[in-house]
This record gives sequence, structure tokens and C-alpha cells, in this order.
Amino acid sequence: MVRTLPEGRLVYGMQLPVQSQSTLYAESWEAAAGPADLVEIARAADRHGFAYIACCEHLAIPRRLAAAMGTTWYDPVATLAHLAAVTERVRLLSHVAVVGLKHPLITAKQYATLDQLSGGRLILGVGAGHVREEFEALGVDFGRRGAVLDESIDALKAALGPEEFAEFKGARFAFAGLGQAPRPVQSPRPPLWVGGSSPAAVRRAAVRGDGWLPQGDRREQLPGQIARLLALREAAGIEEPITVGTIAEPLYVGEPGWEVGRWTLSGAPERIAESLRAYRAMGVDQVQVRFRSRSRSELTDQMAAFGSEVAVHFGD
Repeated sequence: MVRTLPEGRLVYGMQLPVQSQSTLYAESWEAAAGPADLVEIARAADRHGFAYIACCEHLAIPRRLAAAMGTTWYDPVATLAHLAAVTERVRLLSHVAVVGLKHPLITAKQYATLDQLSGGRLILGVGAGHVREEFEALGVDFGRRGAVLDESIDALKAALGPEEFAEFKGARFAFAGLGQAPRPVQSPRPPLWVGGSSPAAVRRAAVRGDGWLPQGDRREQLPGQIARLLALREAAGIEEPITVGTIAEPLYVGEPGWEVGRWTLSGAPERIAESLRAYRAMGVDQVQVRFRSRSRSELTDQMAAFGSEVAVHFGD
């Protein structure tokens, strides 16, 4: 069984700021921030009980999307390896790595090394990708990215598994008699979480994933999506539990005193905890949180307040 998080209670993690600066969610202070800020935020996550910190992946942003997405996207392997060296407990999640852009042996080498360097803290989150130009620049068929991802997941399960000389044969990738070390610390392999909320992504998570990372599902949509996920998993004959995630609304612990947006959940810690506990009742195991903030110090203060004042109400 590949299991990362404790069973039976809601845990929380966060996508790191700074490393990804889309105008859809980046705060104004992030534009002038850098590695030192990432280190302090990662250390705060380590101190305040966050299950993971996450970094996402884009290789290059085309001009047609740059106004909305920006071009600041840190490499997840380099970023998470850097932060592994300054943290002790928090897990390191790629949310998500577009693994179909690379040969699985390259991905396995990078992430096995990260798991080794971090003492076994990797969670490999994968997704299909959505920027056509990234695929075209690398000569990868954008239209077939789903099928490529399916095979990449299968190949990665072999390459990151217990065998130093792993073997795999698929329609696109094949390897045998090639040893890779260092091996991952985690046994039988690091957990593999699948991102996305399309019907194909939910099916992929159900039949191939150890966890599911939904993207953009509203609260009222989650129960139906989770029911479908679990039904597909049962129909595939998979008995191992799957870690179900969600991305919460933006949060602000306490009364903000500034405009945080109509969709931000703010106020007393007990109120925020009650709202997030509703996710657990739906069958969610881990909730990814994001805080509104005007500076790094306000963000880390929010993280501290969440860990000490909100999460204590989650229960077991």
C-alpha cells in the first residue's frame, strides 16, 4: 500500500506563493519576492503543521497567455530540493508535474533523487498539462497528452518502485536492464497523486492514482465527483484507499480590516474550521489552503494562526 497522510482526520497543505505568479491568484507583494521568501514560508509550513508544500510546473508561457499566466514559474524539482534542505518534516508535492513532456526515466531520476535528498518526503503529483505550445516546442503530441500521461504514470510506478533495474514496455516507452540509483527512500515507492477534474482525469486518478488533486471543483460539485471516483476505483478492483484532496476558498484568519474579496472565508477560527470540516464530511482527506496577504510576514502570521487556532478544531 502506498499511503502518505494519516487516515481518519483532515490535514492541510498549501501551494507555495512566489514560485507561480499567475494574475489569477498571485498577491502584489510576490512580484518582488524570491528564494529567501520561499525559504521562510517553507519553514513556517514546517513549524505550523502543514502536511505539504507544493510547486507547479510550466516550462514556457506563450505570448497569448502571458498576460494572465505570467512567465514566472519555478522548476518544481529544483525548488522543492532547495526547500527540502531547510525543512525537516513537511512533505514536498509537485502540483502538478507535466510528466508527459519528458521520458519517464528522466522524471524518475529527478524525483527519486528528490525523495532521497529529502529523507522520503516526496509526493509526485502529475497532470496532463494545458498549454499547447509547450508540447509543440518539445515535439510532443498535444492531442494525445492524456494517453501519454497514462503510460507515463505506469512507467513511473515501475521506475520509482523497489527494483534498481526496473522493466517497462508500453506503446511509447520501454526500458529494461538499466539501473537507476539513488533509489527513493519511500517503499514500495513514493505516492503518486493525479491532478484534474475532467472525466478523463477523475478516471485516471481512480484507476492509476494513490491520490486525487481536483482542480476548480466547487463545493457543491465535490460529493458527486468523489462518488464517481470511488465507484470507478471499485469497478477497477482496486481495494487500496485513495487520498482525496480539494482546494479551499481563499482564507483570512480573523477580521482582515482590508478588502480580501467576496469569496474569501474569514473571521473567527472556529467559523473557518467549521466550514473546512464540511469537506471532511464529503470524504476529503486533505485540503489545500491559500491565504490572502499583503506581505510575506502577513502570510506567515496567517499560517501560524491557522495552525494554532483553526486546525486544532479539525479533530481526529
